[in-house]
Amino acid sequence: MMLLAGRRCYNVLNPLHSMIYFAPEAQAEFTALGLSRGAMSYFAGRAAAMGRIGPGAVVGTFYNYSPELVARHLPALWEIAAPEAVLAARLRAVAAAQQRTLGAELLASAELAEAAELALRAAGACTAPGRPLYAAHADQPVPEEPGAALWWAATLLREHRGDGHLAALLDAELDGLEALISHTATGKGFLPEAARATRGWSEQEWAAGEERLRGRGLLDAAGELTEAGEQLRQQIEDRTDRLAAAPYRALGEAGVARLTELAGKLTAASVANGAFPGGVFAAGVGRAKAKD
Repeated sequence: MMLLAGRRCYNVLNPLHSMIYFAPEAQAEFTALGLSRGAMSYFAGRAAAMGRIGPGAVVGTFYNYSPELVARHLPALWEIAAPEAVLAARLRAVAAAQQRTLGAELLASAELAEAAELALRAAGACTAPGRPLYAAHADQPVPEEPGAALWWAATLLREHRGDGHLAALLDAELDGLEALISHTATGKGFLPEAARATRGWSEQEWAAGEERLRGRGLLDAAGELTEAGEQLRQQIEDRTDRLAAAPYRALGEAGVARLTELAGKLTAASVANGAFPGGVFAAGVGRAKAKD
C-alpha cells in the first residue's frame, strides 16, 4: 500500500517541479544569459547542479536524449553561462513562474508552507549513492521562501525517483530511445511527435527503435504495446516504486496522505493557470512529467 501511496504522492507533487521546463519565465532568464531557447536551456538548467560536465554525463543521467542533440550543446553552453549563473537564474524563474501559476495568496498560505515542510522532510530521507543527478541537486542550498523550498524538495524527489527509474530501465535492457518509445506507447506521457522532437531523435531512428522493440515482442505492427510490452512496463514502474519508497516511508502514512492532498490542490491551481502547454501530453494524462 505504501508503494502505491508513494507513487500517487509523487504524481501530484512532481508537476510543481516540472512546470519549470515549460515556463516562459525560465526561457526569459536563460536567454538573458545568452543561452538559446529549447534544448540548450533545458540541458543547462537541469545539468548545472553537476557543474561543467560534458555530453557523456548528460547522456548517462538524462538517458533518453539523442547523444547527437546533447553533443550539439555540451560542453559549449558553459562558455556562454557558468553553472552558478544558471542555477541562480533557475531559482528566479521558479519564483516568477509560481507567482503566475499559483499566485501571491497561495504562495503565502499556511497550506503551501505545510506542503513545503512535508516535502522537505520526505526529501531528507533520500540517499545519494547510485543516484548522481539527485545527489548533485541535493548539494544545493535549501531556498528560504516556502514556494521555492517546495519546488526544491519536489526536484529532489523527482531526481531521486528518476535515478532509480534508470536502474530499472537498464535491468529491463531498454536503451534510452526504446524506453522513450515504450513509455509513449503506454499513453501516459508525451505524444510521440513531442517526444521525438524534444529528445532529438530522427524519424528513421524512431522507426529503428520501434523495430527493435517488435523484435523483442514488446510492440505490435501498429506501434502499440503487446501484452509482453505492457507487462514489462508495469514491472519497470513497480521496481521504480520500490527504489523510490524511502522518502515516503519516512513521511509515514498520514504524512504521505496529507502531502498528496496539499500537492494535489496546488497542482490543480498551477495547471488551471497555464503551467503546461497543450498538444504535448497524451489526453487525460496527469502532469507528472515522465523520466522516459
